[in-house]
Amino acid sequence: MSGRIETRFAALHAQGRTALIPFITAGDPIPDATVELMHALVENGADLIELGVPFSDPMADGPVIQHADERALRNHVSIVDILGWVRAFRERDVDTPIVLMGYLNPIEIHGIECFAREAKDAGVDGVLIVDCPIEEDAALQPLRDAGLRRILLAAPTTSDARLARAVEMAEGYLYYVSFAGITGAAKLSARDIAQRVGAIRQRAQVPVAVGFGIKDAVSAKAVAAFADAVVIGSALVGTLADAIDANDACRRAGAFLDPIRAALDGR
Repeated sequence: MSGRIETRFAALHAQGRTALIPFITAGDPIPDATVELMHALVENGADLIELGVPFSDPMADGPVIQHADERALRNHVSIVDILGWVRAFRERDVDTPIVLMGYLNPIEIHGIECFAREAKDAGVDGVLIVDCPIEEDAALQPLRDAGLRRILLAAPTTSDARLARAVEMAEGYLYYVSFAGITGAAKLSARDIAQRVGAIRQRAQVPVAVGFGIKDAVSAKAVAAFADAVVIGSALVGTLADAIDANDACRRAGAFLDPIRAALDGR
């Protein structure tokens, strides 16, 4: 099975490069800016995009992403809107993988089978559902049946037995949460997690991405020394929060991401 995620990671591996995965909340800060913002991320070094599905109770997220979700929900951003933006993005970019990241409730309300079919048709490549444990994976089989990759999470508190299952079941890439906490917390210690991530990479059949606590070029480069990908969310979302229009949002995204790309590439 091969798709955009596998193709992109294979190309990066051949080039000896680390993947840069920015996270933004769909519809934030300006709903009409989402598509152009996604293109700006790619133009400034994004290899994959994690697009957050706004949710009223994002328990794994810190204040920055919580506020982004609140802004998007105030603008009535829905799954229908998000899939429409993905479809519009695909009119100009058929290569960059897109992963929807969020919580189970909005997908259940939309209907899992309907969501799976529409997401695949729109051009989504994978789905990371924060609050659906691997023990409940059978409920999400329609996603796998549609060809969407199920991105799984692991954390420092994940038991060896659960980690073994996650490694076995992961598709696309495995997302390693760098510390036990919420997004945006300043707890990242690359030295502390390097050994754990290294051990997972030896066992995993998919690339290992590290997220939570990565906020700039320095922290991204430190994590890139032992991970296949770095995920940056809260710091980017916070940078975009006060954008006044689409052009301003794109400018901010480029200014934020470009030095991180340069650091990862050793420029």
